Amino acid sequence: MDPLMENVSHTYFILNGFDELGEMRPLLSIPFFFMFLLSISANSLLLYVIVSQRVLHSPMYILIALLACVDLSQLFFFLPSMLLNFLFDLRGISLTGCLTQMHCIHFTGAFQSSFLVWMALDRYFAICTPLYYHNSMALPGFLKFVIPLLIRNFLLNTVLVSLAGRLPYCLTNIMDHCFCEHMALVKLACGNTSINNLAGLMTIFLISVTDFIIVTVSYVVIFRSVFRSGTSGAKALNTCVTHIIVISVNLIILLTAFLSYRIRNNLSPSSRVFFSTMYLLFPGCFNPIIYGLRTKEIRQQILRGIA
Repeated sequence: MDPLMENVSHTYFILNGFDELGEMRPLLSIPFFFMFLLSISANSLLLYVIVSQRVLHSPMYILIALLACVDLSQLFFFLPSMLLNFLFDLRGISLTGCLTQMHCIHFTGAFQSSFLVWMALDRYFAICTPLYYHNSMALPGFLKFVIPLLIRNFLLNTVLVSLAGRLPYCLTNIMDHCFCEHMALVKLACGNTSINNLAGLMTIFLISVTDFIIVTVSYVVIFRSVFRSGTSGAKALNTCVTHIIVISVNLIILLTAFLSYRIRNNLSPSSRVFFSTMYLLFPGCFNPIIYGLRTKEIRQQILRGIA
């Protein structure tokens, strides 16, 4: 490396994701725009139905409404700028803007699995301790489950982004991504990034993997309680299996995107960008369908409104 370059740290970056497509790159705006519209429409409808129908003002549906808010906010943190990148070739972003976007994306993304933990707790209290359900899910009591995860998500992501902000970026300012993803930025640093790799690994384990374990254990306990009681557990089984499938798919996509930067593989740069983007787009597009249309009470209210 040129010794002079070692004293230069870039503060402006070019988001160059999917550049391999060449002149076909602007066409990517079409599927991503329709996914954007689908997510906005579906989540907005879900929010309207839950807010407007008093019969849905129970803890489970309130959690679903809040999850829809998170899905919407996360999309607005990266998708509009990504569409402008594709359509008008607006690829530049400052280091401050990059770190801010990174923190917002990772912070809201962490709540995808956190909300599934809170939903699992809701089902646990409803099925395993029905007599104490309302006391357990009352705001003062439920906050003891919310606040620790809120603090965890904020601190871990703040540390992750702060460590990335302290690195010198003297290799290049061309980032092979469509938004500011942690490892895509760290790869451009010319200093020692081992602590950043470790922080990223710890963040994934302490948030996504830990939440997956908590959700799985919660539903195993629920299954045992249902089967031991001898009551019909079809609805509980359907809800639990749905939640496990959702968090499993999210975790698989996340780990694929995460490990593609850390182990040798044959994935093209565009494939890495695709998996990272799908991890953010998948929940916003499919959560309203999974938790809305597949939930009988919400589906009934939607059909009643249409009729």
